[in-house]
Amino acid sequence: MTTRTAMTGDMRLAATRKERWAWYLYDFGNSAYAAVVLLAVYSAYFQGTVVGGAEGSRLWGLAVGIAMLVVAVTSPVLGAVADYSGSKKQFLLFYTVMAVLFTAALFFAKPGSVAIGMGFFILAEIGYRSAQVFYNGLLPEIAAPEEIGRVSGNGWAIGTAGGVICLLLVLPLIVLQQNGVIPLEGTLVVRLTLLITAVFFALSAIPIFLWLPERAKGKVLPQGETYLSVALKQLRRTFSKARSFKEFIKYMVAFLVYNDGVIMALDFAAIIGAVLFGMNQQDLIIFVIVVQITNVFGAFAFGRWVDIIGGKHSLALSIVIMVGAVAAMFFAQNSTQFFMIGAVAGFAMAGTQSVSRTMVGMFAPAGQSAEFYGFFAMTGRTSSFIGPAVYGALAFRAAQWYERQGETAVLAEQLGQRIAILSIAAFLLVGLLLLVFVNEGKARQTATTSAAAAPDRQG
Repeated sequence: MTTRTAMTGDMRLAATRKERWAWYLYDFGNSAYAAVVLLAVYSAYFQGTVVGGAEGSRLWGLAVGIAMLVVAVTSPVLGAVADYSGSKKQFLLFYTVMAVLFTAALFFAKPGSVAIGMGFFILAEIGYRSAQVFYNGLLPEIAAPEEIGRVSGNGWAIGTAGGVICLLLVLPLIVLQQNGVIPLEGTLVVRLTLLITAVFFALSAIPIFLWLPERAKGKVLPQGETYLSVALKQLRRTFSKARSFKEFIKYMVAFLVYNDGVIMALDFAAIIGAVLFGMNQQDLIIFVIVVQITNVFGAFAFGRWVDIIGGKHSLALSIVIMVGAVAAMFFAQNSTQFFMIGAVAGFAMAGTQSVSRTMVGMFAPAGQSAEFYGFFAMTGRTSSFIGPAVYGALAFRAAQWYERQGETAVLAEQLGQRIAILSIAAFLLVGLLLLVFVNEGKARQTATTSAAAAPDRQG
């Protein structure tokens, strides 16, 4: 069996191929959630059927924002607890179960069931996003520093393939129902796809809990302390030593901004397609499959470019391509153009997302990966609370304004979406500008020297 050596604290431990595949397969499953719930099916279903009209866009942005805010508040503390107690997998299990159960519960979101549709989605999204903190925290335990970019890129590519496969599983149901072959009420088929996604996620997640041991060992609690109190003290120490991680903080500020643009594009892509181009559920699934396929190529490409030209340059390239795609989307006039733009955006988005998490692993001192990924999640989810809310509110307010100018409700909603699209480009461009000031080499050196200064820290 092939093994790779990963650095964990001051020990060199071999990660087997089986262990890496367990890590990859988890991404394979949770990407199915992203593909079906966030991209192709549930977002457009919630906006257009559960709620309807411009109000659907506003409430979708609000629901995403609430979930992101909860994760932002909890993830840094829980990340520190996981690092100190050596319990990343336990937290990962809890949030994975939460995501799976409430994804399945979305089956009960029927037309007009706004509270159920929002509430269960918020809980599923909290589970999905929180689990990523601890999943990402395992990356430095299975990859040596010089190969972390490639391993992360491989995981992203394999995960994206999982999203495509899940969409291919649910697409026949949608096609057969729309063509009258399956004599079922329309929303029932859409809701069944959410049950299928939950099962797909659960099955794909099993190997990481069976095959991948957590190498980090829990530390002995000082007398009179709890894991929570120790974690809070660790976070205070980290904040007090912020000057030592200046480049990481600068990177987090840049990430906070450009990540908004990425999340907004992800969460509203299906809504844009449905509102601007009249795409139905079948069209949207095919669109997302195209995006996911190019995403696979992007993940492999950017994963290797990180190891060749560095994380910062690879990330900047992906953001530039994303800005171009968003600009083209503003001017797009038909679904064919939208498909082409989505293919380019999918390639670039893989780089933006996979390289972002790779750089956190590069910048984190050994033994503090979950804590740093907790800050990464806090930053990303905090910004993501702002972005979707801004997009949804802007699309809603702009549509209202156009209606007051005498436009029909349908045209006003379309014009509102085009105005909101510009906000995606704005967040991406500002984030790119802030990224320019990050010194990658200095950040990696700081992580190395910080780990060397704490030889007693375990995994």
